[in-house]
Amino acid sequence: KIFAPASIALDGASAREGSLGRIVLSNLERGGFKGRVACVNPRYRDIDGKPCHRDLTALDFIPDLVVVTAPARRWPAIVEAAGRRGCGAVVIIAQEQERGPGSFGAKAAAIARNHGLRLVGPNSFGIMVPRSGLDAGIAAAFPADGDLALITQSGAIAAGMLQWGARRHLGFSAVVSVGDKRDVDIGDLLDYFATDRHSRA
Repeated sequence: KIFAPASIALDGASAREGSLGRIVLSNLERGGFKGRVACVNPRYRDIDGKPCHRDLTALDFIPDLVVVTAPARRWPAIVEAAGRRGCGAVVIIAQEQERGPGSFGAKAAAIARNHGLRLVGPNSFGIMVPRSGLDAGIAAAFPADGDLALITQSGAIAAGMLQWGARRHLGFSAVVSVGDKRDVDIGDLLDYFATDRHSRA
C-alpha cells in the first residue's frame, strides 16, 4: 500500500504557494501517477478546480495511502480516521518539534498500531517510485526509473543522493525517507526491498 498504492489522499493539501501541501500536490501531479488522488483540507472547497474534502470520511473511496502535510495537532485524528476507513498506510511528511512519548507523533503511531496501519515518518521526505509515477514527497526533482532503492532517515541525504544520481544518469526503483521512524524503520525497508524484483541493490 505504500509503494504500489492504487489511490492516494493528501490530507493537508493546500493552494498556498510554498506550503508542504502545495509542494506535495504539485509533485503528485508532476510524477504522472495514474491512480486516484483526493485533496483533503477543511479550509478549501477546491484547489485549482480539483474538489477538496473536509476530511477522510467525506471521500467516496478508501485510499490505499494517506499522505499527511497537515499540522501535528491533527495527526491523531487523521490516523484514526484512516484506520477506521480501512486505509492501508500513512506517510507523515510534516514535522513536529515535540518528540516525546506524549507528542502528537507518538499518539498517531499508537493509533496506527491499534488499526494495523503502517506509518512512515513523521518528518519524512516522502515516497517516490519512478516506474509508477508516484512522487509523494517534497523533492525538487523526480528521478529516473532504475534498479537502485534509496532508503534514508534524512531528507537532506535523500535530496543529495537524488542530485548525485541525476549527475551520473542513475535511476531509482524507489526512494523513501523514514524521518522520525515512529513505525516503519530501516530494517523494515531492507526486508521489503530484499525481495523487490525491481531493486538490484
